[in-house]
Amino acid sequence: MLIGAMNHPAKDILSEIAWMAELKLGFIDLTLEPPGACAQNADLKAIRALVDRHGMQVVGHTAYYLPLASPFESLRKAAVSELRTCLHAFAQVGAKWMNIHPDRHAPFHPRSFYIGKNLESLRDLEEDCKALGMGLMIENLPGDFNDAHQLGELLGAMPELGLHLDIGHANLLVPHNTTEEILKRWGDRLRHVHLHDNKGGHADLHMPLGTGTVDLAWSIEALRRCGYDGTITLEVFTPDPHYFAYSRDRLRALWDHHSAPQLTAR
Repeated sequence: MLIGAMNHPAKDILSEIAWMAELKLGFIDLTLEPPGACAQNADLKAIRALVDRHGMQVVGHTAYYLPLASPFESLRKAAVSELRTCLHAFAQVGAKWMNIHPDRHAPFHPRSFYIGKNLESLRDLEEDCKALGMGLMIENLPGDFNDAHQLGELLGAMPELGLHLDIGHANLLVPHNTTEEILKRWGDRLRHVHLHDNKGGHADLHMPLGTGTVDLAWSIEALRRCGYDGTITLEVFTPDPHYFAYSRDRLRALWDHHSAPQLTAR
């Protein structure tokens, strides 16, 4: 299992990699979005050289607010174009997977409309993915894409699509955390994990581990039962590095402690 962090999109990417290397993280969850980390302006050669120097991997992350399901076709195509630019940039820095946040902002349209538009946008990127040897993965989001059935409307339609599980999101706007439910159905498609804490409800607080209501030990056990042993981003947003370092050490200790038989993913 590799532990990593996401760069702040308003800060210099190379400086962000530097502090992650100091904390001995295994990868950067590289988000390419304005104002400071736009794909078009990023120094991709310098990023690749720095991650290689520190022996770090790269996971691709994209902006959560791109209108992939917009009823305005010109906007949907522009969002796909931006993701295509990101996809090629991630390939240059060594990433193998790029995350996508499903879009649900299509007022006055039924759910079937924005499901269909999301799938159309994802399929528009298939040829680029094949040419670059990369894959796409969708992240669960509170409200509309946060249980096994909702995610299945996309994953079931595209067998090559990966799952990016955000365990903090699985604790929001739900009667109970949906992590285990999602993993039981789609665990064989799991490609990346985000981990952070919150207090349930609707607020996506991105708190240090152990400061909210997410059951960390239970979450790690669910991942281990699923057979997962890949990248986990500590999506902990705090200006104090001590809280991040504590979260890193807590995750590593629990991961090393837990061992359980595998779940069977259908």
